[in-house]
Amino acid sequence: MSVAGKTAIITGSNSGIGLGVARELAKAGANVVLNSFTDRDEDHALAAEISQETGTNARYIKADMSKGDECRALIEKAGACDILVNNAGIQHVSPIDQFPVDKWDAIIAINMNSAYHTMAAALPMMRNAGWGRIVNIASAHGLTASPYKAAYVAAKHGVVGMTKTVALETAQEPITCNAICPGYVLTPLVEAQIPDTMKEYGMSREDVIKNVMLERQPSKEFATVEQLGGTTVFLCSDAAAQITGTAISVDGGWTAL
Repeated sequence: MSVAGKTAIITGSNSGIGLGVARELAKAGANVVLNSFTDRDEDHALAAEISQETGTNARYIKADMSKGDECRALIEKAGACDILVNNAGIQHVSPIDQFPVDKWDAIIAINMNSAYHTMAAALPMMRNAGWGRIVNIASAHGLTASPYKAAYVAAKHGVVGMTKTVALETAQEPITCNAICPGYVLTPLVEAQIPDTMKEYGMSREDVIKNVMLERQPSKEFATVEQLGGTTVFLCSDAAAQITGTAISVDGGWTAL
C-alpha cells in the first residue's frame, strides 16, 4: 500500500476528513500538499508536523475552492500532482424554497465545481508522469438524499457523476478516478455538536449519537478519518489499479437500506 515519493494534493485539508486523509497518505510515503482558504501560522505548522512525523515533504498552499482560478492555481503551485483528493466542502440546511441563493452558489462551487477545476488542471500532469490517482470525497448523499439539503445532495451527486465520467475518459491510461461516499464521520466539527444536542434533546451522549446523529447509519458507529484515509491509500495503491469509476460507501450500511 505504499505511495512513496508520490505528490498528493488534498483540498480542504487543515482539519477533519481532509487532514485525516493527508496524514494517512503521508504515513504511506506520499509528499502531501495541505490546503484551505486561510493562511495562518497553524496551517503551515500542521504541514511541518506531518513532515516531522512521517519524514515526508508536507506543504500548505492557500487556495479558495469557491474560485475556479484559485483551484487551478493550487495544482500549478504544487508543481506536481500524482494523487488528487477532492475533499473541500461546506453545508447549509434549509427548505429549497427558502434556500439562500448565496449559500446554494457557494455549496455548488466548493463541493462540486472545485473538483472540475482541480481535475482539469491535474490530469495533464498525471498524463505527463504516466500515472495518476483521483479520489473524490463525495458522501452517502451522493447516492441518496435527505430533506433540506438540496444543494449538498445535488453537488455530491454531481461529484459521483463526474467521477464516473473522468474514469471513462482515462480508462485506457494508468490513471484511476473513484469516489468515497462517507456516512457520518467523527470529526472535530461533529464532536463539537454533541454537547448542544444533548442539551436540546435531554439525552445522554450515547443516546444522542445512536438515536439522533446516527439514526440513518445502521452500524450506529461513526466512521473515522483514519478509516477514510486508509480507504484513500488503498485506492491509490497498485492493488486498486483496476478499480475506477466506483463509488465506495464507508457509511456503516446507510446506503444498503
